Amino acid sequence: MNNEKSTILYERLSHEDGRENESLSIENQKAYLEEYATRNGFTNFVHCTDDGYSGTRWDRPGFLQMMSEIERGSVGAILIKDMSRLGRDHLRVGLFLEQLREMGVRLIAVAEAIDTAKGEDDFMPFRNIIAEWHARDTSRKIRAIFGARTAAGKHVTGALPYGYLHDPKDRQKWIIDEEAAPIVQRIFGSIISGKSVTKIAEELTAEGILTPNAHWKNVGERVSRGAHNSDPTKWSLATVIQILKKEEYMGWKVLNKTGKDSYKSKKRQATPENKLIFKDAHPQIIDEETWTIVQRLRETKRRPERIGGEPNPLTGVLYCADCGAKMYHKKGNTGRENQPHHEYVCSSYRHYSKTCTCHYIRVSVIESLILEAIRRVSGYVRENETEFIKRVRETTELQQEAAVKENHKKLTKSKRRREEISGLIKKLYESYAIGKLPEKHFSELLTGYDTEQETLDREIAKLQAEIDQYNTDSVRADKFIELVKRHTEFNEFSASLLNEFIEKVIVHEAVKTEGKRTMGVDIYLNFIGKFELPELENEQEETPIRTSKKKLRRDMTEEQRTRERERDKVRYAAKVAAKKAAEQAERVAILQGTPYEIQPQQSEVKRSA
Repeated sequence: MNNEKSTILYERLSHEDGRENESLSIENQKAYLEEYATRNGFTNFVHCTDDGYSGTRWDRPGFLQMMSEIERGSVGAILIKDMSRLGRDHLRVGLFLEQLREMGVRLIAVAEAIDTAKGEDDFMPFRNIIAEWHARDTSRKIRAIFGARTAAGKHVTGALPYGYLHDPKDRQKWIIDEEAAPIVQRIFGSIISGKSVTKIAEELTAEGILTPNAHWKNVGERVSRGAHNSDPTKWSLATVIQILKKEEYMGWKVLNKTGKDSYKSKKRQATPENKLIFKDAHPQIIDEETWTIVQRLRETKRRPERIGGEPNPLTGVLYCADCGAKMYHKKGNTGRENQPHHEYVCSSYRHYSKTCTCHYIRVSVIESLILEAIRRVSGYVRENETEFIKRVRETTELQQEAAVKENHKKLTKSKRRREEISGLIKKLYESYAIGKLPEKHFSELLTGYDTEQETLDREIAKLQAEIDQYNTDSVRADKFIELVKRHTEFNEFSASLLNEFIEKVIVHEAVKTEGKRTMGVDIYLNFIGKFELPELENEQEETPIRTSKKKLRRDMTEEQRTRERERDKVRYAAKVAAKKAAEQAERVAILQGTPYEIQPQQSEVKRSA
């Protein structure tokens, strides 16, 4: 025994150990080890403790402190109650024991009469394996308990979305936080109005609004919190993004969102296949339509433009009718005064693809078309609500019927190909087994078939899900009517109006007919899709037919064309003279008050000359 070096008394207790045996409490372990150390002459001892840490973890603070002391060479012996206190992973425990042996550190497990100074214990590896089995069995039991609780719709953690508070009478229930819920609604509304996540975070920070962690601390809510920021009003982008992702704001209880691959792993991963959703479980802060619109907007990355600094809200809404790509917003200088680029073109065409054409359309044109479509359909809804519902149902049934037929064809074709691949793989194995196919070719072919089969499996699942959705989807005309009633007027185009009413816009390529450029634009509204208004008789009567009084030159006589040419020459000469006069006036103004100032007489002489 080396009295010059310290003796470490190491204690560990996990939550599971505490449930099973109160004798394993930290206080009992300390008293037990101190009594043994005093009785056996270990006077220079210190405690390293891990309270509430599992034996499968190796980032325990007390254990790391002990390792630091060992590496410095200041430790002569380590005392523990039993080997399971070190850890419940027999491989890691074995490596740790080997390290102690190399460093000359003595290990004593008091309850199991293990002392490395007295020689090897042949049963030590088996004890470590049994300790690991115990950890695995405990993990299975806890997972089963949590699984039963979540299946019954009960929370198993203290996590709480910002905007809710635990019900004081029952922590399983959530109630709306009257102070934080308006902030959540504001964040979702800001996205719909076209603001970026960065802009939202900056505004909340500038107004001094408390972050979720700071707010919970301020109201005294006991909740699982993340890292604390030194500035309680500093909103981060991650915080805003997490709020925008929460399905719970729709009144849903979402359980089993994450899981672990193994009881040894501490990293939790998303498990969408195991997720459980219980709708209408608590009060709603954000309606389902608003949440869906925000998710759709978040999927499209909008980069700020060089001119203006703000992304255009139409980005991610316009699509090319021919290749299906999103339209690209062009904004920049054209070299012509007061005529900058401000239009959309097909993004495939922009990347020099030969598979598509330009599909050029100005922003002002598409904005006016969208605003007019919203205004006309909304007006029709207000005046003919019953007829509108009937027409939407008929249109939706026809669209769904056509889509289901097409998906059934694709599904049948994909299933047939998958069966063919299964047969080919079987023949491939037979050829390889009897030696007709070299191993290299066998591996290459098998990899190719496996990849194609996985792709087909994903496609089959997607098509089947779409068919099931068509079979269960109901017409949502009533939701569009509610949307129309929330708005009283449609005088100006805005990002908020666009995101609330428009699902997507399909832009066709322009065609020229008799010198006129025309193009088709299909506007799909939220909830009802592409809706064609009926031609109303009174609308046809009230709409005047616009006729042009100007005669085209191809319809003129030669004498009329000559007069037009002479008139154009006079107009052009007047335009050139006006431009020169403006340039001269500008030059006079610039030189005024300088040694080169032009006198009025000089100016008149030059003009007369």
